[in-house]
Amino acid sequence: MKVLVVGSGGREHTICWKLNQSPKVDKIYCAPGNGGIGQIAELVSIGAMEFDKLADFVKENNIDFTVVGMDDPLVGGIVDKFEAEGLKIFGPKANAAIIEGSKAFSKELMKKYNIPTAAYETFDNYENALEYIKKGDFPVVLKADGLALGKGVLICNSLEEAEEGLKTIMVDKKFGESGNKVVIEEFLTGQEMSVLSFCDGKTIVPMVSAQDHKRALDGDKGLNTGGMGTFSPSRVYTKELAEECMETIYKPTVEALNKEGRTFKGIIFFGLMLTPKGMKVIEYNARFGDPETQVVLPRLKTDLMEIFEACVDGTLDKVNVEWYDNGAACVVLASGGYPESYKKGYEITGLDAAEKMDNIIVFHAGTALKDGKFVTNGGRVLGITGIGKDLDDAIKIAYEGVKAVDFKDKHFRTDIGIK
Repeated sequence: MKVLVVGSGGREHTICWKLNQSPKVDKIYCAPGNGGIGQIAELVSIGAMEFDKLADFVKENNIDFTVVGMDDPLVGGIVDKFEAEGLKIFGPKANAAIIEGSKAFSKELMKKYNIPTAAYETFDNYENALEYIKKGDFPVVLKADGLALGKGVLICNSLEEAEEGLKTIMVDKKFGESGNKVVIEEFLTGQEMSVLSFCDGKTIVPMVSAQDHKRALDGDKGLNTGGMGTFSPSRVYTKELAEECMETIYKPTVEALNKEGRTFKGIIFFGLMLTPKGMKVIEYNARFGDPETQVVLPRLKTDLMEIFEACVDGTLDKVNVEWYDNGAACVVLASGGYPESYKKGYEITGLDAAEKMDNIIVFHAGTALKDGKFVTNGGRVLGITGIGKDLDDAIKIAYEGVKAVDFKDKHFRTDIGIK
């Protein structure tokens, strides 16, 4: 089979890396890809939102199957476009991807179908939202309604912070049109975890659990980022919790979407929190997480291509999805200044040494190949994933890999998985 992967980050590198191990896959293309992906796939210089060009490329090159890694094209309707032209594609249609595209929609869905989540109110008027927070408790969580690169969530500890946050989202439009509507949510306490799942519209198969570190600095300080590192499995997600979530969250979500006429095929990402009142949904995503994918897919035993095909064909219940009983940890190497301003174009050294180390996988996120050398080309540059016999072993191995790689202003957290 010939496969096209759409996207350019560490997540897409991981998907390409896993598909490259499948006996079903002969050739991988990636649009637009990055420097590291170019080592295992043919890069195609078409943007992820250029649906017509992507569809034409698939037809001209007789590509059998397309996999979408990113949220923007899914929410924008790439699956609807491809399916209308008779092309096989993995991911939800736009009317199902709305569970990520609109936080207000997903909160209303959970409320309607009694799926446990934080109490909330939704506003599209700044003055009304301001009045509401003045009467509320703190801390409080403000969420821009639409897509915001994982950064549109603000935790505000005081009225002053909340007023400033509301202004940032709704008036200054820091997250663009995503801030036209805001969800104001109660602040929950507890351990967060992520469970990604394969779904064929009827059957849902959860993957192994993971936990992400969103803040830029050690000790969960600093600004929210797209993710500074992750580990799998979560230390708190037990077999009993998994069974509880299947009955109270996972199956009810799939059933709710079906009842609303929004059948979901693809990846449902459940952002969860174990609160004193039980497990609650923090958010849904409609695709693989980044960097969660970098620790989850290396633990997958089953052929990923076989699972993707089953999700599209509606035969996921016929596939035995198996996992390795081990641990994985990914430390993100970012450009100094991320998630705000940073410089690009610095040469990256030590990649060969890291890649030759046992149980280390280097996933490229923001890199480019220039004159035969890899250079930095984004905020999150690399994900160094360590695979170990257990979680603690994996963390130790990942940081050995981190030591081997260097570039100017390299920034990373030293406490991934150690909390």
